Amino acid sequence: MSSLALVLLLALVVAAFAGISWGLFIMVLGLLLLGWHHLRNLQRLVHWAREPVGSPLPRAFGTWDMIFADLGRRARLAYDMRDRLSTALERFHDASQAMPDGVMYLSDTDTIEWINLKAEQHFGLNRQHDIGAPVTNLVRQPEFVAYLASNHFSEPLVLQAGRRGGLTLQIQVVPFGDDQKMVLSRDISQLERLETMRRDFVANVSHELRTPLTVVGGFLETLIDGLDDYSREDVIHFLRLADEQSSRMRRLIDDLLTLSALETGAPAPAEEKIDVVELVREVAREVELLSAGRHQVELSMEGDGMLLGSQKELDSAFSNLGSNAVRYTPEGGRICIAWRRDESGGGEFSVTDTGIGIAPEHLPRLTERFYRVDRGRSRETGGTGLGLAIVKHILTRHQAELSINSRPGEGSRFAVRFPSSRFKA
Repeated sequence: MSSLALVLLLALVVAAFAGISWGLFIMVLGLLLLGWHHLRNLQRLVHWAREPVGSPLPRAFGTWDMIFADLGRRARLAYDMRDRLSTALERFHDASQAMPDGVMYLSDTDTIEWINLKAEQHFGLNRQHDIGAPVTNLVRQPEFVAYLASNHFSEPLVLQAGRRGGLTLQIQVVPFGDDQKMVLSRDISQLERLETMRRDFVANVSHELRTPLTVVGGFLETLIDGLDDYSREDVIHFLRLADEQSSRMRRLIDDLLTLSALETGAPAPAEEKIDVVELVREVAREVELLSAGRHQVELSMEGDGMLLGSQKELDSAFSNLGSNAVRYTPEGGRICIAWRRDESGGGEFSVTDTGIGIAPEHLPRLTERFYRVDRGRSRETGGTGLGLAIVKHILTRHQAELSINSRPGEGSRFAVRFPSSRFKA
């Protein structure tokens, strides 16, 4: 407006001194120059708009300088907003990639819009190739396809992953936006295994207690119904058998309580310095007493040391390995209790026998609760099926490793390896 006013004022001045014709001429010329100026700046503005984002605005004067300045401020604000949104989006993507659960975004047509690394692993997908593809073309399990098509997502879907054996997924779909979906997947394989272990544990405990309870109940029922029909010797025999079964149940309950304390993270006993030589010698004496002369028991000692740990727990673990050797070694066999220190500063306790041995397929499962190679023989020898599970947890608390070598008919060797950090001067 100021430029137009200046042109009109100049035309009036010229008209007053040089005549109306010259005044009109000056006015037309001024308007043409003013139009050319505006057209030129409009062209510069269009050219700037076609440049890459972030290009500097052209310089001008007058009204156009103010226009370019306002556009520059708005552009800077837009750039700042874009940078903040871009940073927030990157942080969101980084956070989504770091999530322990799978996250997948689907469009209204169920095509994959975005997927994080964990979801790639869960569904066997590839983000670079599968973005934009219909998810049901890639994850073709009927349960998943039906769940996605049902539009009833109040309850999650438990699915066995088809492309990865042994993987159990819990899938939850969350609708959002314009008919879009967020698919959340969680690996619950460990929870499934724990639930299976819980069911097996309850079944095993029930089975282990049922036999002695049946025996005790049978003897008591027999004596109650016909006490006068049996001699004193028969009654005492029945009561002794019932007492043996009662002792078996007590041992089972004691082992269950011990294992429960170890598995539930109960506070470990105060650690102390243990004389390894004396501990191993005591275990060897217990093995000799348990054997009662039926086996040749040997003791081998190479080196000594003070082991940091719980005397009670380690005595229980070592004695358990020794008593197992007695149980599963036929009369006349040999049992060797050994301790050895090595150059690295660590130590190894081992029990070697010439017993019945164990087939290779059983070795990985020996430390499972209630797992027995021969259930009948284990019950005959008084085992509860929990000993090696207890040993495993005790050794884990002491950063020790248990290794088992065995062959059927040739015997077994159970070795406990302690790191050098467990020995104190």
